[in-house]
Amino acid sequence: MSRLILFNKPYGVLTQFTDRTGRPTLADFIPIPDVYAAGRLDADSEGLVVLTDDGRLQTRISDPRHKLAKLYRVQVEGLPTDGALQQLETGIDLGDFHTRPCRVRRIVEPEGLWPRDPPVRFRAVIPTSWLELTLFEGKNRQVRRMTARVGCPTLRLIRWAVGEWTIEGLLPGQWRET
Repeated sequence: MSRLILFNKPYGVLTQFTDRTGRPTLADFIPIPDVYAAGRLDADSEGLVVLTDDGRLQTRISDPRHKLAKLYRVQVEGLPTDGALQQLETGIDLGDFHTRPCRVRRIVEPEGLWPRDPPVRFRAVIPTSWLELTLFEGKNRQVRRMTARVGCPTLRLIRWAVGEWTIEGLLPGQWRET
């Protein structure tokens, strides 16, 4: 029987089990041998990392051909216009690739959100807002590049769900087996 672990990755943790320079990794939190992350999440992003010991399941989760939805809650600098949201939804040319269509909507700051360490920078004269984006692909730093392209750089990025799995009820650094 396959093992499936849902982990709420804290900011600054690498989505790998070793690091020669001593940065925090999955091994600092998950004491289970022979499980591997299905996809990556940048060190400066937070949220759901799905781990498994099943290679086929790992491929199904991480390979964009399977179009498994990945839901992100994103704090951005500024107030995105309707036009910016439309650009995000229909796809954006990022130079090296054109993003697939996605779902995007404005949201209020998520309830029960844990403080980030270090905190997100605060500027008294520049407002921030929250978006919820659902992607069906996952290129390197894609969400950050997309929001920057429409003039609202990402300040905080939390992957909330992958397919049917969420981090609901998990604080940063916590995990559960399903």
